[in-house]
Amino acid sequence: MPANFTDSVVDVALQTKSGKSILQECSYSVCLHLKSLLRTSTHELQARYPYSIVKPWRVSSLRKVPDHIPRPQYAVTGIVSNIGDKIEIKNQTQIEGMRKAGRVARQVMNSIAANIKVGVTTDEIDQVAHEACLSLNAYPSPLHYRNFPKSICTSVNNVACHGIPDTRPLENGDIISMDVTVYYKGFHGDTAETFLVGEVDIQGKQLVEAARQCRDAGISVCRPGARFCDIGNSICREADRLGFTVIPFFCGHGIGSYFHGPPDIYHIAHEDDAIMLEGMTFTIEPILSEGSYEITVLSDGWTAVSVDDSRSAQFEHTVLVTADGVEILTK
Repeated sequence: MPANFTDSVVDVALQTKSGKSILQECSYSVCLHLKSLLRTSTHELQARYPYSIVKPWRVSSLRKVPDHIPRPQYAVTGIVSNIGDKIEIKNQTQIEGMRKAGRVARQVMNSIAANIKVGVTTDEIDQVAHEACLSLNAYPSPLHYRNFPKSICTSVNNVACHGIPDTRPLENGDIISMDVTVYYKGFHGDTAETFLVGEVDIQGKQLVEAARQCRDAGISVCRPGARFCDIGNSICREADRLGFTVIPFFCGHGIGSYFHGPPDIYHIAHEDDAIMLEGMTFTIEPILSEGSYEITVLSDGWTAVSVDDSRSAQFEHTVLVTADGVEILTK
């Protein structure tokens, strides 16, 4: 589950000439764009996009977690504790805990992947994920995190990330990003993948594969002594080569007994002297767009959608920096 890029000090650099942030400008731009869409016929929209433009549907009630399932502190209040800005170097016991959590996250992802098909709602997929977590004695980390109402994030077509599962059925030609995080025996494991629903057009397939390749490009540079900025630089080079755009507003993050923590992993080209050390764990999770990088967040406070209705795709792994390279914990 990506952290908000705008929560970091780097947001200071993302200013337009008017002095407004890019996100503020996006809010104005999306209003103009929506007005234009109201004047556009359904036939014209179908000709313009080989996929459906997704809007929020009804969200079902909160799912319950049995008392015997260990849960993170925020599960009761929705409030997340500040863990500071020091990057944790994990000991062997913590590393083993992270490996177990990563394996459980992979099991849950595999369970829901088998249920992605035309006609299934994202709420039904959320239920599958929720029950899979409970069957493994794991807590679905997104549930109640800063009051997020569901157990996974489901982002379809023009939804870039943080989509809330609802009653919209998946349609032929959709692409859907599934973001799964579990809390297992005191540690979080975080992973995301984008899936094709039915028959998807060539551009959509290329976007999904490009997102996978960009994640892998970012992972490939990880090793002790490498700079964190090497991740973003590698991802951007690959995205440029493949003809897609990285959405800059969300980043990977440190992870452990905490869901989100330092370091922030930026997926954009930049320079930074901070280096990776053995024992660090974090996520790499670029979001690629086939159109503009600009997004706006809907009134639910979570759902991030593209301003130009373009599709996005995302892939994510939790990784561990080892003595001689990197280990993928959610593979």
